Amino acid sequence: MAKEKHDKKEEVKEEIKDNQGGCAGSCEGCAGCEPQLDPEMVIQILDSRNKELEEKYMRLQAEYLNFKTRTQGEVSRMLQYEGENFIKEMLVIKDNLERAVMMDDNDLSDEVSKFLSGFKMILGALTGLFDKYEVREVDCLGKEFDPHFEEAVLTEHDDTKPENVVLEVLTKGYTYKDKLIRPAMVKVNK
Repeated sequence: MAKEKHDKKEEVKEEIKDNQGGCAGSCEGCAGCEPQLDPEMVIQILDSRNKELEEKYMRLQAEYLNFKTRTQGEVSRMLQYEGENFIKEMLVIKDNLERAVMMDDNDLSDEVSKFLSGFKMILGALTGLFDKYEVREVDCLGKEFDPHFEEAVLTEHDDTKPENVVLEVLTKGYTYKDKLIRPAMVKVNK
């Protein structure tokens, strides 16, 4: 720090010397150095230096504020979707529960029907939990195919339905808050 101050003083002396044509007091024993210094010139040079340093300070301050804002935004985005991986893993469990509940329990024994009703309760609780944390199912059945939310894995031709409409949802898609975390796998009419 002391060396930096010394270097700055030397730069100012050199600048004064260049503008005055003298030695600016840098030599020892020179009787003509002090009288050659024009105070107004020194003030102008120091004012110029001061303005440069103020501008540099303002730029650094602006860069710091931009960095701080950008960093806060990135942290906020990361925290907003912090549970995404956990939710993706839970979706597999939800899919399996839905498949189990879709079994036809009319002709099953009493004991199996009780298991199915238990699965329905678990699925209802899980669905409620997903709703609470803003995990939403992509609604696409019977609607026009949207490649931003769906993946067409099969196509079929049905004259009774419009072209490019989702005929069947093979695997449900989900969004977490406003972000797609799993696209729906669908069959599309071509």
